[in-house]
Amino acid sequence: MNRAALIAEIFRKKSFLCIGLDTELSKVPAHLQKESDPVYEFNCRIIDATRHLCVAYKPNLAFYEALGPQGWQTFARTVEYIGKEHFIIADAKRGDIGNTSKKYAEAFFRILNCDAVTIAPYMGKDSVAPFLEFREKWAIVLALTSNQGSADFQTDRQESTGEELWEKVLRVVQTWGTTENLMFVTGATHPQAFEKIRSIVPDHFLLVPGVGAQGGDLHAICKHGLNDDCGLLVNASRSILYASDGEDFAERAHEEALRLQVEMKNIMKERYTDM
Repeated sequence: MNRAALIAEIFRKKSFLCIGLDTELSKVPAHLQKESDPVYEFNCRIIDATRHLCVAYKPNLAFYEALGPQGWQTFARTVEYIGKEHFIIADAKRGDIGNTSKKYAEAFFRILNCDAVTIAPYMGKDSVAPFLEFREKWAIVLALTSNQGSADFQTDRQESTGEELWEKVLRVVQTWGTTENLMFVTGATHPQAFEKIRSIVPDHFLLVPGVGAQGGDLHAICKHGLNDDCGLLVNASRSILYASDGEDFAERAHEEALRLQVEMKNIMKERYTDM
């Protein structure tokens, strides 16, 4: 999915919601455990209940890889079930030497038909560049993440420039691609940083995890994070997936996704006067 199509979907649905499919087999409701592929059945029902409320899905590879060979099949079937009308992010956090990254890119873009892959930039430009060579595909580079450990390295201040490490990542990595193929992960648990983030990358899309179970404030993010094209994909995972552990899990997931979508719609109405 290219940038124009993504923006069009955001404004059509009045939503910039991304739903993380971080599905744990042990948390799949009991009535689905008898299915041959419980995780897939769970994902399908979540998708059916929410697809009209979100613009993107983000399955996290760890939860599928942990299931062995069947987990990869489940991941591929889930991507196929989502279809082409949604932006599909493989949350794989890849990033290796160039020829290895090339194979990762081929796997996720050509074989699995995902739109984007999350990338760790620690190994530098040649580990990210292969993901940027595919037309209408995206690299989503980790910059300032939502986890507690982000403070271990990402906020270290650079003696030469006085900027924090995540700021250098944004400043340098944006020169490797364009606003058409490069996004950044910036966590919702750092709302105070979004004004600075937008001063460095005013036009790039940001993937924002941390809303929902991690406690990120949607309004605080949007205050400085929105740009003229929206420019945000805000992710919620556990708060939607596990809104209920009973047979009503899909209905409850719908309710939570709807709550976020309505909040996003109201924010967009305030920001974009022609809506």
